[in-house]
Amino acid sequence: MSTPNEMSPDLWEGFDHIDPEQITGPAWDEPVPLKARPPLPTFPVDTLPAWLGDMVRGVAEETQTPIDLAGCLALAVIATAAGGRVKVCVRGHWREPVNIYTAVALDPGNRKSAVFDLMVRPLLDAEKALIELSGPVRAEAETLARLAKTAAEKAAAKAAGAEPGQRDTLTAEAVELAQAAEELTIPSVPQLVADDATPETIGTLLAQQNGRISCMSAEGELFDIIAGRYTGKPNMGMFLKGHAGDMIRVNRQSREAEHIDSPAVTVGLAIQPEVLDSLARIDGADGRGLLARFLYSKPLSLVGSRNLSPQLLDEQVAATYTRQLAGLTLALADWTDPALLTLTPEADAVMLAFQKVTEARLGRDGSFAPIVKWASKRDGAVARIAGLLHLATHPEDGWHKPIEAATMAAATELGVYFTAHALDVFDTMSADPAHDAALNVLAHLMSSRPPQITKRELFRALRRADFPAIGDLDPALALLEEHGWIRQQPPPPRTGRGGRPPSPRYETHPRIGRGA
Repeated sequence: MSTPNEMSPDLWEGFDHIDPEQITGPAWDEPVPLKARPPLPTFPVDTLPAWLGDMVRGVAEETQTPIDLAGCLALAVIATAAGGRVKVCVRGHWREPVNIYTAVALDPGNRKSAVFDLMVRPLLDAEKALIELSGPVRAEAETLARLAKTAAEKAAAKAAGAEPGQRDTLTAEAVELAQAAEELTIPSVPQLVADDATPETIGTLLAQQNGRISCMSAEGELFDIIAGRYTGKPNMGMFLKGHAGDMIRVNRQSREAEHIDSPAVTVGLAIQPEVLDSLARIDGADGRGLLARFLYSKPLSLVGSRNLSPQLLDEQVAATYTRQLAGLTLALADWTDPALLTLTPEADAVMLAFQKVTEARLGRDGSFAPIVKWASKRDGAVARIAGLLHLATHPEDGWHKPIEAATMAAATELGVYFTAHALDVFDTMSADPAHDAALNVLAHLMSSRPPQITKRELFRALRRADFPAIGDLDPALALLEEHGWIRQQPPPPRTGRGGRPPSPRYETHPRIGRGA
């Protein structure tokens, strides 16, 4: 095996200050490979109906962001419009609501807020339309409530001042009027998206909004709240039940209990990758199934390779998106009992084939073993996605039609996409942080091919976002040395002149010099 001073002369270009004879050391053993993460698939935008896919492509192009961000938000937006109003009847008594939880991990500087504004603002416009349409109904209800309360108060006063012989009769009439006034309800102002996502607020909003609410944010503060920012302990029950549709009963001091039979919470988040790591450390998040409820996406950032003169979002595409989304939202707004979407026999066959793949990989030796909790909800997630794609394909009357095989096939394609990203997310959560850092350092060494390098030189060449302080390199360098990719040279003898000690110098394996 060649030693460093036997390498091709062209590999020493730029390192003329180094004498090869000075770094000749013992022969190198074959380095132990560091397992690199496989490339993740890109969001399959072709699975979306044309009006929705065109919007996703247009937003991604104008903002120069990964198409995954707009794609995942598109699903969450449709879920916000239809959540709590539609369920997918898969087979027998197996029914899935169409609300979903999505989380896209992207570093700062990726224009997440711009994407949220373009994708979510039309939903807020639909919310304004609902408020305007419900105005007369709320005004009438408020008037009737005031009249009923006034009548009850007058009846009570009359009973209080009545003669003994009439008091019992008048009291009974006053009680009856008071009960009637109490039973009158005033519809809440419609709200689709929550501004405040504390569990208590979500519970109240679910009761006010007939069992549905959505949390959409370009930040990850929702996870901080779930972790116990305000309470000091994790509080995730509302979000566990809000995803599954399990009955929620919220007891409040000085207020009657709030009771929601079939809650439907939708979550659409864009977070920093580090938030995923902290999510795994929330007490009970894994064991109680919170982590398994999210559909994850970890797209590659385009920062550094963005087109500075992108094509702007077509106005007609944006107008169609706004119109279709508003139509779907308004059509389902007044539904009290959820519409049931059935499957055609062909769609059921596609779903069953997908289930068989899932089941075969859930075993102890299967590829889904590391994500068994998440994968156990994979089929249900695909059924929910199929419902969303169906409604987006037929926004005017989808609740009157069964889900077709092509739609179910598109949903399974998205299921495969989210599975690949979930495998990576959970692998990262359980991995040694030094491993990814070492891969980062090794990639730099492979591209620059130095025969030797100091720790300080390496720190200056790497991104501060990955290594904020020079000491952050230590675990990565130790792992690379343990795997035989580098070895530290003995420090030179001190001259006795004082000053800062020289930075540790590392010799690199000949394979780094060859770039392989």
